[in-house]
Amino acid sequence: MKPPLLTLDQIRELGPPCYETVARAEWTDRNEHVNIRYFVVVFDDAGDAFYPTVGLADMDHRGRESGTMDLEHHIHFVREVCAGDRLAVYLRIAGVGPKRFHYLMFLVNETTGQVASIFECVNTFVDLVRRKSAPWPENVRLALETLLEAHRELSWPAPVCGSMSV
Repeated sequence: MKPPLLTLDQIRELGPPCYETVARAEWTDRNEHVNIRYFVVVFDDAGDAFYPTVGLADMDHRGRESGTMDLEHHIHFVREVCAGDRLAVYLRIAGVGPKRFHYLMFLVNETTGQVASIFECVNTFVDLVRRKSAPWPENVRLALETLLEAHRELSWPAPVCGSMSV
């Protein structure tokens, strides 16, 4: 599957990145670029940076005995990343359901000015006592739905793979 053609201007319509970092030398492999496993690390760290903005901080989870878990991923590896490259991750909500949300993250290599990867995910809210999916707390659902509505107003459609939804 060919990744969607998105411009940096389109991605930057999402507002400021939810996460920024620099590619570390220890992430490189024998091909002398960042190994794909570290793209997932960056996306995971970006999710951790995003969650508090919608009421899913560690403190919130401890108080509710809750968490979130990814259910499915789809990743486009578009361009290689090298050690020392400055990276920024932008997030777009594609759907919100009673227990899950569907989102995309765009990894931008700020050093080269190119999209390096696109990550698509379905994530669920979890009651950690019962170890089962549970409905979003009201404040979280409202925050996710507010973002979804804002993202629906963008000038470009969410480039979803078509096999995931909430």
